[in-house]
Amino acid sequence: MSRRRGSRSFLKWLYPNLKVKRWFLLAALGIFLFATGFAVMNDGIALGYLELQFREAVYRVTGSTQRVAVPVGTLISALGVILIVVGFKRLLNSIISVLIPTDEGKIVDVIYTRQHLSRGPKIVVIGGGTGLSALLRGLKEYTNHLTAIVTVADDGGSSGRLRHEMGILPPGDVRNCLVALADTENIMEKLFSYRFETGTLKGHSLGNLLLAGLADTAGDFQKGIEQVGQVFALRGKVYPSTLEQIVLVADLADGRRIKGETAVRTTEGQIRRVYLEPPDCHPVPQALQALEEADLVVLGPGSLYTSVLPNLLVEGLREKIRAVSAPCVYVCNVMTEPGETDGYQVSDHLQALIKHCGPGFVDAVLANKADIPEEALIRYAEEGAVPVHGEARAVERLGIKYFEAELIQQGEVVRHDSKRLARELMRLLFRLKPMGERIALVDAYLLSHKLRQEP
Repeated sequence: MSRRRGSRSFLKWLYPNLKVKRWFLLAALGIFLFATGFAVMNDGIALGYLELQFREAVYRVTGSTQRVAVPVGTLISALGVILIVVGFKRLLNSIISVLIPTDEGKIVDVIYTRQHLSRGPKIVVIGGGTGLSALLRGLKEYTNHLTAIVTVADDGGSSGRLRHEMGILPPGDVRNCLVALADTENIMEKLFSYRFETGTLKGHSLGNLLLAGLADTAGDFQKGIEQVGQVFALRGKVYPSTLEQIVLVADLADGRRIKGETAVRTTEGQIRRVYLEPPDCHPVPQALQALEEADLVVLGPGSLYTSVLPNLLVEGLREKIRAVSAPCVYVCNVMTEPGETDGYQVSDHLQALIKHCGPGFVDAVLANKADIPEEALIRYAEEGAVPVHGEARAVERLGIKYFEAELIQQGEVVRHDSKRLARELMRLLFRLKPMGERIALVDAYLLSHKLRQEP
């Protein structure tokens, strides 16, 4: 049965209007002429009867003698090479133009990029919000071995409505990571980020609804994510930190207890500690496997208490990060967040991590040292946000290495620049790994080209 199916599949290539047969036959003719040219140039006597007859026919057609057989043979072989190149090129274009109609002219670049990125380091990023997707957007230019572990504590906006109405995990942060990892990011962003403005779907993004539909169809949220990855050829994988419904809880300094990610983020007051309900939720096994194989683990950037820590509070995830040999780097936010990290410096962020995860959990911190435009400072001050300043001594007293660089992008909103942040993390990976492992992780292209693109 399998042989019959194979033969039937092969015969389908003979269907009309495929624009494949003609170019295949042209390439085959080129191979024949290429071999014939060499046969003509060969003066040996053991060519066989058919070969000798063909040579005589060539002589009669061209009017040449054996004394000029070498240039005739060279001409025939050269013609064969041309037909081979033209035939196979047009054959590939006929197939590629159907499979990848918009990238037909860039197929060589796509193949080269994917082959090169397959040699990149294995990096696991943990967090949520826009900061995580910005980081992935930069790191995907260095490797396709990326894994995003995303918080599922969100209970606001479109994600919160789908969570309460359909009982699925909030898809918003997952959606942003999927968009950031896509090869065709512009197309996917337009599709996934479209929001309905009227009707019963008002406020919902198309990407959230698609993930909700796939999760409902597959019967599992993670399987829905995997189906999106298969369609859009992602340069990495995305996993929720847990597949269980969790609620973020915060204890404030004044004794109040706040439940829900949105409430924690918007309620004024100093946060003393955050928890998850239920406390015994478990991580996705694939996420633990990615951490086991990682060369680098990155926490953030993102909201400390509502994006980063909710992942680390999942039972087993924090312990796995501590157990693996890969260095763990915390990317500190550029600005404080009202109602969450008011008055925090870099060392305060790290002390919060130590309080929840224990000492020795983070190996290094990366902070911004670029000056923020005065106009932006005034606007953020009106909202109660100020720059997060770092001091090497205060950080190193915590047993953590301190690194800083110019990481922000130019614009009205103060955010990490994805390219600068990714480049600095690759440099940190090179610095934090033992000398014997550096060459295996960062090849000549990453060092000589990517790391030196910008001063």
